[in-house]
Amino acid sequence: MENEIAPPASRPAAFRRLELALILLAGVVVAGALALTDANLGRGLSTAPLELAGGFLCLFLMAHVAVRLLAPHADPLFLPCIALLNGLGIVLISRIDASVADRAARLGQPIPAGDAPKQLAFTAASVLIFVLILAWVRAPRQLRRYGFVCGLLGLGMVLLPVLLPSALSEVNGAKRWVKLGPVFLQPAELGKVAVLVFVATFLALKRQLLLTVGRRVMGMTFPRARDLAPVLWVWAVCIGVAALGKDLGTALLFFGTVLAMLYVATERVRWVVVALGVFVLCCVVAYHVFAHVQVRVEAWSDPFAHYDGAGYQIGQGLFGMGTGGVLGTGLGLGRPDLVPFARTDFVTAALGEELGLAGLTAVLLLYLVLVTRGLRAAIVSRDDFTTLLVTGLAFSLGFQVFVVVGGVTTLIPLTGMPMPFLSYGGSSLMASYLVAALLVRASDNAHRPAPERPPQRAPLQEAATHLMHRPSRSARWRTVGDQPGSTTGSRHVHSHTPTPR
Repeated sequence: MENEIAPPASRPAAFRRLELALILLAGVVVAGALALTDANLGRGLSTAPLELAGGFLCLFLMAHVAVRLLAPHADPLFLPCIALLNGLGIVLISRIDASVADRAARLGQPIPAGDAPKQLAFTAASVLIFVLILAWVRAPRQLRRYGFVCGLLGLGMVLLPVLLPSALSEVNGAKRWVKLGPVFLQPAELGKVAVLVFVATFLALKRQLLLTVGRRVMGMTFPRARDLAPVLWVWAVCIGVAALGKDLGTALLFFGTVLAMLYVATERVRWVVVALGVFVLCCVVAYHVFAHVQVRVEAWSDPFAHYDGAGYQIGQGLFGMGTGGVLGTGLGLGRPDLVPFARTDFVTAALGEELGLAGLTAVLLLYLVLVTRGLRAAIVSRDDFTTLLVTGLAFSLGFQVFVVVGGVTTLIPLTGMPMPFLSYGGSSLMASYLVAALLVRASDNAHRPAPERPPQRAPLQEAATHLMHRPSRSARWRTVGDQPGSTTGSRHVHSHTPTPR
């Protein structure tokens, strides 16, 4: 009977063929969506969709070649899912650009430059970062030697917008930007990856101490302060700085991700329960202390009661998704431009309006595939640091999607975060590709066959072995005095010398 399982040598080639086919399919979907949008807008045939789709496909073919050369054993579903999400983001941004241009033309105003070409340029920079990370990081455990440096770097990135004057860092009431002329950067997007490297390094180093040494308080064993203090300090500073800068989404992301990594390192459910209790207490205090938190909570509790103020954005998003229904209005047939920040924080509302519940569900399933494949790579990793780091990266990706979609659908208060790979913006896109590169590298290392080592022989195995012949009882002992010519007494000696057989 033939073996139906492919030999290990053929698996990388099969993975890469599947990846290439899915990337080409994503390119066809993106090109068709761009053409359909222009047709529904009544623009006729133009070269703009072909230019966007062609540039998009060339970038991901380059990324595929890099994965084929640098990470041949990686999971074949990572890059196609990322390509389709990024491509749909470009389609939605291009569609909103068209509505903004039509409105400017009707009002007799100058037509602004579209953001879709800029997003394609951000994608090119992000793909370059993706390739460079794959080439530099040959194994995720290499980052462990830079763990404490990454902690300081991450803290600096999180602190920088808060320390700068409001004129250089504040946009829409949140101090999370760094303005460099016409360029806006969000250093906390890259800082969160550096902080996760530090947390994974520290937990892998102190894991045994956290599990074995501690004090019992109310029936629960807690670690000593000096064993967990560095992580708690970095954690608290990141959350506090993000909250003071009115960047509630980043604060929530730091809290949830580090808590998940702490649970994976210790497997102590009680610690998670205590941390959640402290978090709820802090939320209650923040509601009574900070005015902007009260505004967010009131808009979340009843957006239509505050429709003329803080609830306008949420209300418009809900109206748009309600108009889309199950199957959506169709690309180019809705009015997503009526929702504030439809390119960034509320891109899922634009997606739900024109592609409906079915399209939004399909996009969420793509994120689910990315997260589950990332967690799978974490489970099969060969060292504690890689397991913790990849778990944190995959969880942060899924948790960010939950926070964004939960805020748009009023499941939780709105926090104002971009959707990974889908929203407009360079900082978020580059950080997402950085996470994707580390996930691909971890998957490649986990599925790569371990190098075969020659069997080491023990010293006793290397010694020569001889089989000894056992003589009969009569020949084993002889009486020396009975031998002919013997002058000694009747003394017994062992006269047989075993010889090799």
